[in-house]
Amino acid sequence: MIRFEHVTKRFADGTVAVDALDLEAPTGKITVLVGPSGCGKTTTLRMVNRMIEPSAGRILLDDRDTADMKASDLRRGIGYVIQQAGLFPHRTALDNVITVPVLLGQRRRAARARGLELLERVGLSPALADKYPAQLSGGQQQRVGVARALAADPPVMLMDEPFSAVDPVVRGQLQDEFLRLQADLGKTIVFVTHDIDEAIKLGDQVAVLRTGGVLAQLATPGDLLSRPADSFVAEFVGRDRGYRALGFAPAGALPLSPGTTVGEWTLELDDATRPLGWRRAGESQLSLGGTLAPVDGTLREALDAALSSPSGRGVVINTDGTFAGTVTAAEVLEKIEVSASTPQHPSSSADA
Repeated sequence: MIRFEHVTKRFADGTVAVDALDLEAPTGKITVLVGPSGCGKTTTLRMVNRMIEPSAGRILLDDRDTADMKASDLRRGIGYVIQQAGLFPHRTALDNVITVPVLLGQRRRAARARGLELLERVGLSPALADKYPAQLSGGQQQRVGVARALAADPPVMLMDEPFSAVDPVVRGQLQDEFLRLQADLGKTIVFVTHDIDEAIKLGDQVAVLRTGGVLAQLATPGDLLSRPADSFVAEFVGRDRGYRALGFAPAGALPLSPGTTVGEWTLELDDATRPLGWRRAGESQLSLGGTLAPVDGTLREALDAALSSPSGRGVVINTDGTFAGTVTAAEVLEKIEVSASTPQHPSSSADA
């Protein structure tokens, strides 16, 4: 657990980057800091490992004041991932990963074995272990950076816009891989981004900061989208926040139709009854338009499946990928109306 207690950072020129911040990042969860440029996100992050020292207040790591800890000892227990990976250009991918374990005295053979495991864990082929950073794509470099941060098995990880330097497709892949890793490892993570969509996708909780380093709201992604604390948060989150909030609303039991024929459209299934795509009568080509919504998914997934389907019926699949049924947008909207009328618990927020 990381706790900020009335933390302020004032630079020598008088600029206040972070102002009286009270915030707790729970153990084993991802806390995302998001906000406009100049709101103190990176400064807040870097105060955790004392790359920047607070001007006032305390930062506690598992109830220990970080100011009372030796900076080098503090940093050994914290993984740090930055933009563009920050790899050593003269070292191979594997040597980059094992840098810290070797410095801490681990035998090189054991460190290399662990490093190879980590490279595979972040989705990299062992064949890339001996490649230098310049020989890797941006996405591959970021994966090496994550593996390096994990190499010493730190309980805490700080991540400063680690995926911002890659294209949107690779970024999505890295986010998915990151969530998969976190599900396995359960690290305490503070993650900085300027992208509200990334914050909502990755965060167990999201802290929105105003310019000047003031906490505007701390909430779960679902609460942030459905109940922004004020007009600043609402504007920052975006006008389509209502639709995105459906991504956190369980669809529940939908009125699924078992049929695979809708007018002139037929849903083709493979031998295991997994959907292959829609085929229009008289045409040989399958239409792959339309997403697949999981049976235990969200209202947003169900609505998106219905709206994107060429037949007008969204395809819902079981957990093993087999066909469960189809649903219309009107049926999903009816569920949305029921969900909207259900009493909600208030979100947590902080205003200075």
